[in-house]
Amino acid sequence: MTAAPAARARRAEALAACLPPLLVAAERVAATVAQGVHGRRKVGQGESFWQFRPFQHGDSVARIDWRQSAKSARIFVRESEWEAAQTVLLWRDASPSMAWRPEPGQESKQARAELLLLALAALVLRGGERVRLLGAAPHPASGRVALEALAETLAAAPPTAALPEPAGLPRHARLVAFGDFLAPPEETAAAIAALAAAPVAGQIVMVLDPAERAFPYQGRLRFAGPEGEGETLIARAEAVRGAYAERLAAQIGAVEQAARAVGWGFALHDRGQPPEAALLALYMGLDRGLYRGRVAGPARR
Repeated sequence: MTAAPAARARRAEALAACLPPLLVAAERVAATVAQGVHGRRKVGQGESFWQFRPFQHGDSVARIDWRQSAKSARIFVRESEWEAAQTVLLWRDASPSMAWRPEPGQESKQARAELLLLALAALVLRGGERVRLLGAAPHPASGRVALEALAETLAAAPPTAALPEPAGLPRHARLVAFGDFLAPPEETAAAIAALAAAPVAGQIVMVLDPAERAFPYQGRLRFAGPEGEGETLIARAEAVRGAYAERLAAQIGAVEQAARAVGWGFALHDRGQPPEAALLALYMGLDRGLYRGRVAGPARR
């Protein structure tokens, strides 16, 4: 592991160690033969086949499906739908807007999002659950080695845009998505609705920089969009502060409304705030089944 991902993984583990181990709340999905809704009837056993996946370090030998493995040179384990649903799916926005920072050397929104993602993963893994990074990792991982592998994957993952596609996701899985969600609200709402229809339970964590929220600029300034939006010259930046605050509040409200409309949780995290508070909120949200009740974020301006 290179120095930067290793340091980030250690910092995430230290942050996670401040909180009690996370035990992902297992949801019972009522089994109805007529509609094909599946759940588990006893601990550790799913009633519906989900997929075959390659055997990984840490898997029990008892999970190997020898018939499927005999068809190729690889060893496969059989996963049930319930087992797949218990995996915590993680996603973070890696678009150019997340790399923005008001001053050189300051922590970017993407760096904070990845810290929170890794810290949450550390809690989940310590609780004996599995995690999967959407868009980069095809299979869930578990055990202590998974955190370092996740940090490596984050460092090498290509830029992302919008939310992940719902195709191929386990039914009733739990998704935690970190990003600034500054795309047009209708696009975000459509993406969230598609994921919720999968159906996937979700938690949106909107990460913003203090400068984005306060707009502390003054005088004649030229603003350049980080994602090719072009440039805007403002003669007196302080004169538009009020209008900017209203626009940002409307953006935040629209994203929260889109999440609440499908029963998802929502949290607003200010990069200038300590990450421990946000991580605790995520812990509580996962422990309640992600989408039950409001997950508190920092007080808004």
